[in-house]
Amino acid sequence: MGDRRHRHRGVFITLEGIEGCGKSTQASRLAKRLRKVGYRVVETREPGGTPLAERIRNVLLGSSAEPVTPECEAHLILAGRSQHVAQVISPALQNGAMVLCDRFSDSTVAYQGYGRGLDLKALVRLNRFATGGLAPDLTLLLDLPIATGLARRRREQNQNRLDREARSFYQRVRNGFLELAAQQPLRIKVIDARPDPDTVEQEVAIIVTRYLGKR
Repeated sequence: MGDRRHRHRGVFITLEGIEGCGKSTQASRLAKRLRKVGYRVVETREPGGTPLAERIRNVLLGSSAEPVTPECEAHLILAGRSQHVAQVISPALQNGAMVLCDRFSDSTVAYQGYGRGLDLKALVRLNRFATGGLAPDLTLLLDLPIATGLARRRREQNQNRLDREARSFYQRVRNGFLELAAQQPLRIKVIDARPDPDTVEQEVAIIVTRYLGKR
């Protein structure tokens, strides 16, 4: 994956996809690979990433007797992201670190835009405001069929509010991710997440190595 001797600003890589696609696993494996070749890596996630943003995550994903409107959901996510960018992501990038983030702005467009039906242009504007214009350098979209992802996710114990959505919701989300990838093919790279984790890891490594080699 090369070395970092001639780099200045860090690199911002995000991992995206529906539930059960293996983002967290691949983020951890990629971080280990990058550290082996000398990169300083910051691993983080959304919603969350700072103490305050993690509290927002708990509100967002926890069970609630009160229905959460799509607009409220979006604003909670964006509030946490603003704090996350200011406190963690931007400082790390300014210090030359490699930042790996499990979910970022594409998830907001896919889930709250395509999934919930909120205005896409409005979400993009609000996200730009919340992040100060920060965007990922490279996004790895781990894609797999809805049935496969949900079957994987529902084998896990830590279920949250979003895990109880209808399959049609997740299909809209997946379609949204794929549409974003079609619109931004230079940044968003689609990876087949159906194979075993080792196979997916190799594909991730190839894409990241190729990207870093061009910097």
